[in-house]
Amino acid sequence: MPVQDSDLVIRMLRDPASLRRWTPRQFDLLMRQADAADLLGRLAVLAQAHDLVADLPPGLQDQLSGTRRLMRSHAAEVQRELAHIRRALQPLRVPVVLLKGAAYVAAGLPPAQGRFFSDVDILVPKDRLAEVEDALLRHGWITTHRSAYDQRYYRQWMHELPPMIHIRRQTALDVHHAIAPETSRWRTDSARLWAQARSLPDDSGYAVLAPPDMLLHSMVHLFLNEELSHGLRDLADIDLLLRHFSSQAGFWPQLVARADELGLRRALHHGLRCATEILATPVPAETLIAVAAWGPGRLLGGCMQAAWRRVLRTPHGSTADRWTPLARFALYVRATGLRMPPWLLARHLTIKALGLNKQPMDEGQS
Repeated sequence: MPVQDSDLVIRMLRDPASLRRWTPRQFDLLMRQADAADLLGRLAVLAQAHDLVADLPPGLQDQLSGTRRLMRSHAAEVQRELAHIRRALQPLRVPVVLLKGAAYVAAGLPPAQGRFFSDVDILVPKDRLAEVEDALLRHGWITTHRSAYDQRYYRQWMHELPPMIHIRRQTALDVHHAIAPETSRWRTDSARLWAQARSLPDDSGYAVLAPPDMLLHSMVHLFLNEELSHGLRDLADIDLLLRHFSSQAGFWPQLVARADELGLRRALHHGLRCATEILATPVPAETLIAVAAWGPGRLLGGCMQAAWRRVLRTPHGSTADRWTPLARFALYVRATGLRMPPWLLARHLTIKALGLNKQPMDEGQS
């Protein structure tokens, strides 16, 4: 199924040079769609990279200039926050891997350009979580989910501590010990990720995941997420990472082998298929053939891909059709089913529905 003509953000991502031929009316809709998809920054970067700025309407040029300034401010804020986290954790001598946006900024990867950041994500060893949390609490971070149930939900079943926020700077921090929930069907051994993590070539002490692992984590994050309002942005990040790392010798066989080793074959199948079909990401034919058998059966696979093609459009009313709400609901149910076994999912939804998750935790808890 071809991309809908009304989804101008996807058209832009697939063929940035086509912006030269667009009308003022199209640019007006593009700006509204890009803002809804959190991809205004990507538009600013593409326009500059393809020498298109002078061809854009003057009002759009001014707005994109402001967007570029805001992006630089966001990137600088991430760097400052990483310095604060490093000072808090340095006495522990605990290894820290940066994830997602923070990793893109620190490692200078393409998705960092055009990105706005709402939080910092880090990965630490599970057996050091208590030390890490205590150090962060002493340096001004506090937990944001204070009910007794939510605390148990994160600490017992999820792959991260309850989200934290700094009491003065109001910056958000997610502390992970794995890349998928403890209860997920896509749970993988974090020790394998640590074994191939790469230290950054500065004196920060931070590391990032190896290229195949970074991509697989991005795919797990996208395809296990019940909230898909940033789905297209996340897919655009995957597209950029694939294009960037594909220049490394042996990357594609390594990516396939790593997905097999980590038990993330289905994630890679969905990631490559959606990237190629929606964003025209160049992937070798032999790689697509290698992962084709890792998907669901033909009927289920066809239905899922039809749903993904709708849900991974720009989240704007101009791109939706009558099937979009159903597709969103189906993929929400699928994601929650992958994240939790049926008994836990039923219990979790019942507690949420009855409001029992709002009971405050004991004063002694933190």
